[in-house]
Amino acid sequence: MYKRVLLKLSGESLMGDQQFGIDNKVLDAYAADIKTICDKSVQVAIVIGGGNIFRGVQAEDGGMDRTQGDYMGMLATVINSMALQAALEKFGITTRLQSAIEMKQIAEPFIKRRAVRHLEKGRVVIFGAGTGNPYFTTDSAGALRAIEIEADVILKGTRVDGIYTSDPEKDKTAKKYTELTYDLAYEKGLKVMDMTAFTLCKENNIPIIVFDMNTSGNLLKVVQGEKIGTLVTA
Repeated sequence: MYKRVLLKLSGESLMGDQQFGIDNKVLDAYAADIKTICDKSVQVAIVIGGGNIFRGVQAEDGGMDRTQGDYMGMLATVINSMALQAALEKFGITTRLQSAIEMKQIAEPFIKRRAVRHLEKGRVVIFGAGTGNPYFTTDSAGALRAIEIEADVILKGTRVDGIYTSDPEKDKTAKKYTELTYDLAYEKGLKVMDMTAFTLCKENNIPIIVFDMNTSGNLLKVVQGEKIGTLVTA
């Protein structure tokens, strides 16, 4: 069983069947699953995207300055982080929200030592606002925070049950990988994470498991070492 994990969630996953925004049913389902691993004394840190509210790329496509758009995207991740925090606390889980952009009224600033101390005390730590810098995705933020807190693994929760040779939602002949090396994933152009995040994980030897977060119970199975999803290692 993993002792300390970084759970990376996409903002889009919070939409559920909606076109945008946050579906409370999805939030509650995620919180219930996260509670199952907290009850096993697993230390949990979380990074969540903001694509259900705003994406920096959208702003650039519309003619807005990329830097401005990326900062707006970071604020969207804080909104999602606050929503997830509220859902977790509804399930009796003690949490702390740390932001890479200072906003004293709603979050602590990100401080590595403080984050690790929270984890050691059994609190779920949510990292908001990405890395605090434009031009970096929340994938990169997840990889960076995982390295900083010395997580055992990055668990990338998606709506697909692993990494495939091609998009399984479009290609019915796509085949699933159960295990991959970083080099093979790169050679085959498989989009596990963006290149910056992927390189950070490879250089720091942090394994990534891509799995279906929308199936209840999968998170606990992954943490306990069951062969769920796709494992990417050196």
